[in-house]
Amino acid sequence: MISAIILTFNEEIILQRCLAALDFVDEIIVFDSFSNDQTVNIAYQMGAKVVQRSFDNYANQRNEALKTVNQDTCWILMIDADEIISPELKNEILSVTSQKDNLVTLYRVRRKDIFQGKWIKHSSGYPTWFGRLFKNGKIWIEREINEEYHTSGKVGYLKHHLIHFPFNKGIGWWFDKHNRYSTMEATILINEMKEKLKITDLFSRDPTIRRKTLKKLSYKLPFRPMLVFIAFYILNGGVLDGKRGYKFCKLRKTYEWMIELKINERNGQ
Repeated sequence: MISAIILTFNEEIILQRCLAALDFVDEIIVFDSFSNDQTVNIAYQMGAKVVQRSFDNYANQRNEALKTVNQDTCWILMIDADEIISPELKNEILSVTSQKDNLVTLYRVRRKDIFQGKWIKHSSGYPTWFGRLFKNGKIWIEREINEEYHTSGKVGYLKHHLIHFPFNKGIGWWFDKHNRYSTMEATILINEMKEKLKITDLFSRDPTIRRKTLKKLSYKLPFRPMLVFIAFYILNGGVLDGKRGYKFCKLRKTYEWMIELKINERNGQ
């Protein structure tokens, strides 16, 4: 049995599309933070179970949501409302979850970020791996934002993609969201930057460990927002995404600048 969990808050624009792509799971739980639009009504109309909890942070919200799945659930698929399961990923999920004696307890997946109607492959930092499919009772989630999925078992990687629509509510909403995100990220990073950096982790076989270590290292460098822009637009090939790539890399630079300003403010600088 597969249960899907979707965290929501005011997702009426894209939720129906997200739910429609989950027609292969046995149970859908919309774990809602008391939306004040049509999110809950859409969820009920699409046959989902709705559970509501006041939001405090993403890790707590996801860990609490895990407690609501059917007791017969073997696999859990945790996605965001702005993520759509592609047909290819659907078939791959059905394949791996039907395998007998599958020792993998956590599967990670990549996303295709869509901006102004097209996949911005180079500008988005692709490929970044996210925990999304896992065995019930075999994982726990840490970090209040940009969460980390942990397991004591085996980690696997799915070949196909989630289709991600981070701008489905518009640019203005994106700025509002990342204003909140930058505050949360700055709070966490102040503590994480105090931790000892393990340079050997830059060469880890685990891509999430490499990415986390590189991120920690980058926050010790001056002019980080500009360096991030150069890394994504020049080194990672964002220029190949055309005008969309340039705009997105500028947005990414702005987000990093917001984090830097808030860290400096908290440190009295």
